[in-house]
This record gives sequence, C-alpha cells and structure tokens, in this order.
Amino acid sequence: MENNLNNGEELTSNPISNNPVVTESVNPEILRESVLKDFEVNQEVNYIKDIYEKTKNEIQKVIVGNDDVIKLLLAGMFTGGHVLMEGAPGVAKTLIAKLISQCFHIDFKRIQFTPDLMPSDLIGVTVFNLQKSEFTFKKGPVFSNLILIDEINRSPAKTQAALFEAMEEKQVTVDGISYELGTPFFVIATQNPIDQEGTYKLPEAQLDRFLFKLKVNYPDLKNEIDILKRFQNDFNQKDTQKINHVMTPDAIGKSLKIIEKIHIKDELLNYIATIVYKTRNNGNLYMGASPRASMAIMKTAKAMAAIHGRDFVSPDDIQSVCYPVLNHRIILSPEKEMEGVTVEHVIKEIIQNIEVPR
Repeated sequence: MENNLNNGEELTSNPISNNPVVTESVNPEILRESVLKDFEVNQEVNYIKDIYEKTKNEIQKVIVGNDDVIKLLLAGMFTGGHVLMEGAPGVAKTLIAKLISQCFHIDFKRIQFTPDLMPSDLIGVTVFNLQKSEFTFKKGPVFSNLILIDEINRSPAKTQAALFEAMEEKQVTVDGISYELGTPFFVIATQNPIDQEGTYKLPEAQLDRFLFKLKVNYPDLKNEIDILKRFQNDFNQKDTQKINHVMTPDAIGKSLKIIEKIHIKDELLNYIATIVYKTRNNGNLYMGASPRASMAIMKTAKAMAAIHGRDFVSPDDIQSVCYPVLNHRIILSPEKEMEGVTVEHVIKEIIQNIEVPR
C-alpha cells in the first residue's frame, strides 16, 4: 500500500469529519529496523519448525504414529525440561528416546532401575587410585546428554533421590565436590501403569521435577497393521540404524534462546495463572499445582507455538500442554478417586469453565 507523504508528514483521515489530519511520519530507520527484526524472528521460528519436521520424519522411519508424543518430547527438550512417559510394555517408549538421541547426535545412556540399584551406580563413586595414591571420581551413567531411566519406580527412594540434584541443578555432588553434567542434559523416565507390586511410588517432589507426564497408548488398528507391514522383513529392526543425524547438540541450546523470545500477551499469562490457580481451589482435588506448573505451561506453550511456525502464543498452545504439565502435579480427593473421576476429566472441566482470551 502506498503512503501519502507530504513534506515528511503523513495524511490520515479523521474518523469524525473525514477531513485529512496531519500526523507525524514514521521514521524510515525505525521502520526498517522493525521489518528486519520481524524477518529475523520469522527465520528463527522456521528454524525450530524445521528441526521438528526433520526429527519427526526420521523417527517415523521406524515409529508408526505417536505424533503428539514426539512433538511434546521435543518441546520438553527445547525448553530444558525432563519427561516422564507412562505406558504398557511394548509401546516403543524406550525406542523413541533412543531415536531422538540419534537424530541430535548426542550421547545416550539407558539405566534400568531395579530394587538393588544404589545411588553410586547412577551418579558415580570415588575410588582410590593406587598408582597415584589419591582418590579419583569415577563418573556414573548420569554423565551423558540423554538419559533414559527405564521403570523409574522400581528403585527405592534413596536411588530416586539421587536424581533430584541432577535434574534440577544439572550437577551431582559427591564427597562435598560438585561435578557439572553434560550439555545438553535431558532425562526421559518410563514407568508402567500396571504391575505395581514391588514398586516405589515417586514422591510429589520428584514428580514435580518432570516437565511433562506423557501417556503412551496402544496404537489403533490401522497403525498396528502398519507396524506389522513395516517390520515383516526386518525382525531385528535394522531400520533403526538408518536414522540420520539431522541436527547437532548445539541446536538444542539455540532452540531454547529462540523460544524465550516468542511473544505471549499479558492476557494469556493471566489465562495460565487462572488455570493453575483453579487447581488449588477445586473440590475435586486434594492438592493443586505449584507455580512451577505455571512456568512449565508458559515455556512449553511458547515451544509449541514455535514448532507450529508462529512467533506468538495462542490459547490452543496453552490448552495443548495443560494436560501433560498438570496430570502428575495434582492429586484427586479420595472421594472423587473412589467415584472413578480422572485427573484428565478435572483438568478438562477447569479449562472449559475459564473464559478464553480473544
């Protein structure tokens, strides 16, 4: 559209009299800087979307379906969080984690939690070096980039607690000395929703360290058939070796800086705060969510916006992350639990009863 400029002034129409009104012209330098800034932001957002598309395409060479799980796992990784995955055995929880590490070409360690696993088996131990006559620290498997903890609820509280500092501070302390963990550092833990005999329920403080709790369901009939067709001539799943490195480890840190700059309106911040506040004043719930949940919703909503190629957050982004952020942070009242009410039902009811910002 062509601007009507006259001697450095801009003519606009008065909405009452329809007569031209002289207003101050826009500084060309300011306009140019604004355009360049918008272009840079769009380029950065496209960078996030491109990472997601490439990673998803590589993973789906092996995995059938689970699009939402892949999207949320990447949103968690991009925002520096950790993810708890819950699902029956055999739904590819471990495989998805391994494929993500291959896509980003980062170090991967798998730790099987068992009742006899000790904290030193996880974080490492100080040993005496006879040759040097001194104590040295032997690092445990937690010193990696992507840690997969299989069946996290199989180990006692002492071993689970060894993860607290690692997940929150990205360091471990042994014999009074702190050791920095790798960069990036991302924990994916799994647990089964059944067969709870001999397990140790994760305390609320530990659950709160997880950004998301993702529920991995069985595939539908169509996807089940596609799985059989894909692996009918590949019993050893050799296709997993064909996954390409689509990004470098540095891409994760760069993505975090980009996502921080995604715009979110004050009305949407109020919307997030209201959702979390309503969990603390709800007759169906014994315990609501903490401010850490509000932060998690805000960060991951920004990540979802970037994954979808937008430089601003929408209410849909917020609603899409509310379930995985809140479902492990709130506790049903005993009465409602006996009535068969689910956490998902309560979250849905809270969201439906709050006016969505326009």
